[in-house]
Amino acid sequence: MFSPGSLFDLAQTEHAALFDGAEFAWDALRGLRGYLQSHVRPAQHGRCDTGAVIGPCVFIGEGTVVEAGAMIQGPAIIGRNCEIRRGAYIRADVIVGEGCVIGNASELKHSLLFNGCQVPHFNYVGDSILGHKAHLGAGAVLSNVKSLAGNVTVDVHDAHGAPLDTGLRKLGAMVGDHAEIGCNAVLNPGSIIGRRAVVYALTSWRGVLPADMIAKNRAPQEVVARRRSGTA
Repeated sequence: MFSPGSLFDLAQTEHAALFDGAEFAWDALRGLRGYLQSHVRPAQHGRCDTGAVIGPCVFIGEGTVVEAGAMIQGPAIIGRNCEIRRGAYIRADVIVGEGCVIGNASELKHSLLFNGCQVPHFNYVGDSILGHKAHLGAGAVLSNVKSLAGNVTVDVHDAHGAPLDTGLRKLGAMVGDHAEIGCNAVLNPGSIIGRRAVVYALTSWRGVLPADMIAKNRAPQEVVARRRSGTA
């Protein structure tokens, strides 16, 4: 389930060429910087409100609105009919598809978003790919760097019994088409989320979640009587 076609509908991006020759979906990230350097034609065809900060190597498509207080550093390509809301921070080497929402206090870095993605509130997306109509709940984080030294691995074992080494020091998550990531969930480095899969709120997920599956957080809760410190 790690090939580009197993996770993503490549017809839902104008940049499917990034996946040419890719054995694994994350291989597209290796060529993202070079692709942008050769394909960005800086232009602003949308509406950029006063107070928005747009770098010199940024393309913004027709119908897109960049609100005051947003920053697009670039190089970046922003598709048509997107909402880049106040406080959004789009760093270097980012492609945003058509009809996407990048919301308040959401940060993107070295990532590709297919058409229809929503990253609307307090999200971090680093070194990741989000499929068609993937959605992040408020506060969801796609972590991209291991705490320990070494490349990011995918938590599935190969024929030799070892985790699959991606060859990348930084890698966030591959989030398949129509997947849902709940509020304040964390996808740890190298997470693979299949098409239409759901990660419930507050879940810290590591590894591979197959298509159409749900990852639930069943942390126990305790309810106790409130002690009164004095008389009313």
